[in-house]
Amino acid sequence: MLDCRLIAAAAFSQWIFGLINFEWIIGLLLAAVALSALARRLCIPYPTFLAVGGALLAFVPASPSWVLDPKLALALFVAPVLLDAAFDTSLRDLRANWFPVSTLVIAAIGVTTAAVAVLVHTLVPDMSWPAAVALGAIVAPPDAAAAITILRQVSLPYRLMKILEGESLLNDASALLIYRIALGTEAARHLSWSQFGSSIALVLIGSVVAGYLFSKLWMRFAPLFDDAPSAIILQFVGAFTVWIVAERIGVSGILTMVVYAMLLAREAPARTTARLRVPSYAVWETVVFILNVLAFILIGMQLRPIWSRLDDAVRLQYCEIAALVLVAVILARAAWVVVFRIGVWLVFALGRLRGAKVPAMPSFKSGIVVSWCGMRGIVTLATAFALPESFPYRDLIQFTAFAVVLGSLVIQGLTLRPLILALRLKEDDFVANEVARARGIAYRAALEEIDGDPSEEAELLRLEYRAVLLQAKDDPDGGIATNELPADPLRRRAILAARRAILGLRQSEAIGDDAFHLLEEELDRAELGANG
Repeated sequence: MLDCRLIAAAAFSQWIFGLINFEWIIGLLLAAVALSALARRLCIPYPTFLAVGGALLAFVPASPSWVLDPKLALALFVAPVLLDAAFDTSLRDLRANWFPVSTLVIAAIGVTTAAVAVLVHTLVPDMSWPAAVALGAIVAPPDAAAAITILRQVSLPYRLMKILEGESLLNDASALLIYRIALGTEAARHLSWSQFGSSIALVLIGSVVAGYLFSKLWMRFAPLFDDAPSAIILQFVGAFTVWIVAERIGVSGILTMVVYAMLLAREAPARTTARLRVPSYAVWETVVFILNVLAFILIGMQLRPIWSRLDDAVRLQYCEIAALVLVAVILARAAWVVVFRIGVWLVFALGRLRGAKVPAMPSFKSGIVVSWCGMRGIVTLATAFALPESFPYRDLIQFTAFAVVLGSLVIQGLTLRPLILALRLKEDDFVANEVARARGIAYRAALEEIDGDPSEEAELLRLEYRAVLLQAKDDPDGGIATNELPADPLRRRAILAARRAILGLRQSEAIGDDAFHLLEEELDRAELGANG
């Protein structure tokens, strides 16, 4: 009888505990939505408010203590976010800006990692070099979400935007490669430099091959599921599977995911209907937001036990180290941008002396923006969280990582937009011009598709598309209104022809991915309206 009562009491307490946790989840998500709305209203990146909220949560006595297996952190937080970012990245623009992007991805990350490692090893001599390098790699990569949120609110030259977007996509791969090397130093000690270099080359090549094979496999099986819930669930299953399998076979999960997503982005639009694509994009945007919320919440919860275990003297020491690392992170990026600009200036000057034709010199204002776009975010949090429990100085590394994220989001996140506005950088109409040109080609293809049809419906449709073509010349942002479109097969034929036209323009790189996605969204709305 007593055993039954104990079992019942345990079950009841477990139910109460679960209910309390569920209420906390609801409350935190509502708070995150409110903070996000406030951030949009104030033109501030929402990760800034999430970082402040996560820090405050660490000091709320009644808040729950949730624990996540460190081995799951990178797969859960990084894989979907990275796939979402890589899917929208333009290969054409990456190739066009490969030199500045590669220097930021490789050299800037390396300089930042080295600066932080030297600083921390000096401040904490007992910390091993691998641990110091791991901390440097954790805080080195800037966050995509925070910078892009701000950059899309202001006017910037197209090339500068593409450089920053390309960096934000690929810098995670270089930083995590250093991070993994630091964690696996014991094995690396028994390798010669030639063996070590060949192993890195094999990882890079293997990641590219794995990403290619995964994308081909996915495109073979994904069309078998044409209902939105199943297709969207399989997209997430595919993302996690690609990451987990890549890590299990010893290649880079991040590089594999980037290759996988970018190849899918080239093939999926032609095989996906608007009925699947529109809800899929909405769900992915929501999930990325939720993952950012969870990352800041969970790392905030890890700070409370860390803080409570420290005495006042050690707390002060941790805060000093974190503040110095934050300063080092900001200065290292700015220093590299200055060195890069001087190097480019020397190369350009030498080219002019030799009479060679050289492109225009990057502007000083652009360099300021690039140097200040160094906010850290979810990748830094996830990699700090993913450290093994037995890793030396894990508490200090996690505390410093969160402090760098919080400090960079507050200092740089709150000042980046005013800085850009003060610099008065001139926005070019590159995307708008591409959209206008591609829209004209697309709707001319639609007109050709229904040319020769003598029906009254076809004549009305031709008049409508001619009006769109006239509007495209004067209003590049204009398009076809879909709220009053009749549903008919003729219109669907015309939309399909227009879609084939923009797919061809993208394939030939006559337009970039920004212009393509804008027109894809426009045609998706038209297709959904035509389907009734």
